[in-house]
Amino acid sequence: MIKTVRIDFSSGRVVATPGALGALQNAGQFPREFLDRHASGDWGDLSEGDRQLNDEAVKDGSRIFSSYAIRGGQTIWIITEAADEHCQRAATTILLPEEY
Repeated sequence: MIKTVRIDFSSGRVVATPGALGALQNAGQFPREFLDRHASGDWGDLSEGDRQLNDEAVKDGSRIFSSYAIRGGQTIWIITEAADEHCQRAATTILLPEEY
């Protein structure tokens, strides 16, 4: 079941690659739609094991990863970096899988 409640993790600075922005523009979709899903604990198209890893990452500060299908059949990823020693996350990146 997909979660719909907001969870507590900082995203840090949000950035996107030109490829991801172009794919979203071509699909007629906006980054905010997917960032909101990511921030709410809707990890998109991941296995149950990867979903559980993300749930743990919210608590322990490790990397958070989401994968979403956009219109037209492309996939975008959203990756929130692991927290530093001060429990701060530096960045969240929206990218295409081939840009990883």
